[in-house]
Amino acid sequence: MPWALLLRWSPWGRPGMKALVTAGVFVTALWNLRFFLKPSKGSGEDSKHREPLMILVWEWPSKQVPNISRDVCHELYSITGCQLTTEQQLLHQANVVVFPHSRLQPGRDKLPKERLPGQNWVWVSLESPSNTRALAAWNQTFNWVMTYRQDSDIFIPYGKLVPNQSATVKIPAKTNLVSWVISNYHRTQKRAEVYKNLSRYLHVNIYGKANKKPLCKDCLLPTISKSKFYLAFENSIHRDYITEKLWRNSLLAGTVPVVLGPPRANYEQFVPADSFIHVNDFDSLEELATFLKTMNSSRYRQFFAWQKRFSVKLYTDWRERICAICTAYPLLPHGHLYPDLQSWFNS
Repeated sequence: MPWALLLRWSPWGRPGMKALVTAGVFVTALWNLRFFLKPSKGSGEDSKHREPLMILVWEWPSKQVPNISRDVCHELYSITGCQLTTEQQLLHQANVVVFPHSRLQPGRDKLPKERLPGQNWVWVSLESPSNTRALAAWNQTFNWVMTYRQDSDIFIPYGKLVPNQSATVKIPAKTNLVSWVISNYHRTQKRAEVYKNLSRYLHVNIYGKANKKPLCKDCLLPTISKSKFYLAFENSIHRDYITEKLWRNSLLAGTVPVVLGPPRANYEQFVPADSFIHVNDFDSLEELATFLKTMNSSRYRQFFAWQKRFSVKLYTDWRERICAICTAYPLLPHGHLYPDLQSWFNS
């Protein structure tokens, strides 16, 4: 304590003792007072009196709106102090308002007339720039962006690898070489061109609406898992745009992904380099086909080494994604607006 130090430094009886004692009392008072003026950030009592952060989702991203009347962030994801609502009449109480792009229409007719002081608006999208329209209408509108891009204010990937302690490798039994699930087939897409040329050199088992072989929800993974390789071809090629085609249809299903998307280096920011095959690794599709058809079992098994250290976590519940805003909130810039949303997203 400063008072005790002062006593040691200034023995009783010396000249100026009265002034020193007075100064010591004053310093000690200030020392004690600081605990009242600035409580500890980790104080449990302090956190009890804080109001929960209210997140208003202006319109829910998916067609089916789940029940969020309870404290779902705490109950499902152990995120405290976070309240979700879709009740637009609570706009004036909301700290954050979330606007999924899939629910936005050009113009401002469906948006609040004004933003409350201190309130932050979030633009949300899991689609790529190639499949996102009318962004120019939303300049100077949103404070934060929430996308699959790693440089988003709130980063929401389609999946990730999480550490595990299993140290085991589980490879499902294989009955065919390559499979692909495709719902929207457009000849102008890069993936359609690559598939067409690759299929000249090997057979691909195709499922999905595009081939009139839709798979039920519970049939998808068991069907794909029978293939040694899966064509994890993205519908468009953009930075960080790595979807469930890699996470669910390939890694979780227990097959080796053959990816078409951003460069290999970008994939390696998400998954180990030896867990996938990139189309661009080969000089030709004929060379790729030969590599797939002639791979021995020992080499094939090496692609599953990641299972000894990791498990796949999928992000499929919008409640989990929205709750993540509360975790990120203290670190986000306040008062910032995106002047040109389209330029940012296309960069």
